[in-house]
Amino acid sequence: MSEFFSFTIVGIVTGAIYAVASSGLVVTYTTSGVFNFAHGAIGMLMAFTYWELRINQGWPAPVALVVVLLVLAPLIGAVVERLLIRNLDRRNVAASLVVTIGLMVMLLGLAQSIWEPAVRDLPGFFAPHGFRISGIFVTWHQVITLAIGIGVAVFLWFLLSHTRMGTAMRAVVDDRNLAALNGASPDRVSQLSWAIGSSLAALGGILIAPLISLDQLLLTILVINAYAAAMVGRLRSLPLTFLGALVLGLAEAYVIGYVNLSGIWIGLRPSLSSLFLFVILLVLPEERLRVGRFAGAKRPRVPSLRESAVGAIVLVVGTALAANILSNADIQRVGQGLAFGLVMLSLVLLTGYGGQVSLAQLTFAGFGAYAMATWGGDGSIFGLVAAVAIAAPIGALVALPALRLRGLYLALATMAFARLADEMVFNEIFGYNAALTVGRLDLPGVSFDSQQAYLVLLAIAFGGMGMFVLWIRRGSFGRVLSAMGDSPAACATLGLDLTRTKLAVFSISAAMAGLAGALMGGLRTTAGPVDFQVLQGLPILLLAVVGGITTVSGALLGGLAYALLPVLQDRVPELAGLVFLLTGAAAMGLGNNPNGAAFWISERLAPFLPWRHEQPRQQTEEVTPVAAPAS
Repeated sequence: MSEFFSFTIVGIVTGAIYAVASSGLVVTYTTSGVFNFAHGAIGMLMAFTYWELRINQGWPAPVALVVVLLVLAPLIGAVVERLLIRNLDRRNVAASLVVTIGLMVMLLGLAQSIWEPAVRDLPGFFAPHGFRISGIFVTWHQVITLAIGIGVAVFLWFLLSHTRMGTAMRAVVDDRNLAALNGASPDRVSQLSWAIGSSLAALGGILIAPLISLDQLLLTILVINAYAAAMVGRLRSLPLTFLGALVLGLAEAYVIGYVNLSGIWIGLRPSLSSLFLFVILLVLPEERLRVGRFAGAKRPRVPSLRESAVGAIVLVVGTALAANILSNADIQRVGQGLAFGLVMLSLVLLTGYGGQVSLAQLTFAGFGAYAMATWGGDGSIFGLVAAVAIAAPIGALVALPALRLRGLYLALATMAFARLADEMVFNEIFGYNAALTVGRLDLPGVSFDSQQAYLVLLAIAFGGMGMFVLWIRRGSFGRVLSAMGDSPAACATLGLDLTRTKLAVFSISAAMAGLAGALMGGLRTTAGPVDFQVLQGLPILLLAVVGGITTVSGALLGGLAYALLPVLQDRVPELAGLVFLLTGAAAMGLGNNPNGAAFWISERLAPFLPWRHEQPRQQTEEVTPVAAPAS
């Protein structure tokens, strides 16, 4: 009985931390309509700041808490709302996802640049003191955490129900324009909400930090667990959010205490919140189809078959010439750029054309690398076939939630799937802290063992897959994808079968990512679980958008940027998170250039390309900057 009581206390305390963090997420979403993917990163950054002030600088704990929770965290929230979120007010949810994910990645890079990797411990409040109840030792940190959880619930209830500002917050949620007509200031209300949300994220990070080692990635992921609790209340109901947090905290504690885990189930504990989130998303009521959307992007022109073939040939020939000039280190970097570009090509088809946001493309690449390592032998082509054959049905499986989820919910579902694969699948099939050997493709009479030859192979693969993507876009299936990306409601009205379309595009996209993973593994000659973690895959989506997610050339630019950023990192070693920092900053600038770098370059070169005058430019349309399909 004492053991059960002990695990119950741990579960309630953990649930209280999740409740604090998730309530901040709900407050920001309900007043702005923007889901803050950077919520966990803000909590992580503020936890590190609290450690810096309290431990490294020797400040008294109360003073450090006041500075972090009442000054720095609210200031970050207010600045983010003013500079980023307010500009996304009329944009599609996909654009807000990219910008907030960019903020998350940038904050990760900022924290890694300020605090180098090291073992850091943050003591709890009044640690290690506590008291005993029925033989169970309870720390004061646990008591204070539970009291804070209850206090936050009471504070938010009083704020929303018994204050003028709370009334304005609820009014803004119901109808932003009507609230403004009645004297409220929606912008001011939204800014205050983001300040409160950031403070709650910081509080959650500070409360959970003593339970783990201070690590940027780990702490961000743990605060992300609050997403699952927030979804129980559908990002609107605070009581249901607190209930979901409590259930999740108790479930984690009881799994640790009473479930004997082995094999693939070893990863159940760290991935329980992701499984919880995935199940919640599956049982949520179906999202209503929307009729229209707003944006500021243009539809890029789709190259003809001749133009795409010429482009592929130029890429292969140029790569072959460069391979004879570049050093082996540079060849490796360019090869990684082409491999990541192949993963981004799968996003061009899925997100750029079909409007389906996925955060699991690197996970599909991981399955492809495993297939190549297992069945590719010393480079057999059957490894590539197996990579496609395995990744495609997994993509179809992930597509099942996509049949009823869109936008934010779909992005969260794919993120939850990616985390489940990280913790429960990849560690098992690759081995914990291990890697498998991946052979390079070996065709009869043709060897790709050398660095130069393999680089050319990657260029051939990218050129061929680029032509394949454009061939799909020019066909009837591509036109259906374009229509689905523009308006699912209009497609349903016209009787188009979106179920088949979504299943097909997810399967094809996953197969492309699996093929990319197999080739990526061959380039590195090894593949392990750390190569395909979900946080490593976020910059892929961001740079695909920055490059131009509606174009093949945008995927190429994004892939090369992703591979070449570490070169800049090597030149500035004192900034350990420079890659994340620059990637996030570039993605946050999406609002200023929603069409991507490839479209911007194409517009500047258009006067010098005679074939570009064969077709008149299409007018600017109201489409999303992330999911705007080419036409």
